[in-house]
Amino acid sequence: QVQLVESGGGSVQPGGSLRLSCAASGFKFSFNSYAMNWYRLAPGKERELVASFGTIPNYADSVKGRFIISRDNAKGTVSLQMNSLKSEDTAVYYCNARRTSEMNYWGKGTVVTVSS
Repeated sequence: QVQLVESGGGSVQPGGSLRLSCAASGFKFSFNSYAMNWYRLAPGKERELVASFGTIPNYADSVKGRFIISRDNAKGTVSLQMNSLKSEDTAVYYCNARRTSEMNYWGKGTVVTVSS
């Protein structure tokens, strides 16, 4: 079955950096046919699409210029480099792979805490 396994979360001070990774396996179709996305869910807030990478990367305005999404189609991985972190970036970050409305998969999430 499809598995998305996130890693790299943790605690960091404001202004610091973290790199999240997501390893995908079990896809029926080739990895590069899936849009790979990072979402986050913060307490009291709605789920937010932070960054996506279909054929090109796209970013939420809230992270543009600070976060970089990348994917390695050969390895079946997607990463999110997060720089200049702010307290408002604190959330659970989820890796998502989507090809169609039926082929839409989620990881279990990794916690990012930005606090002094």
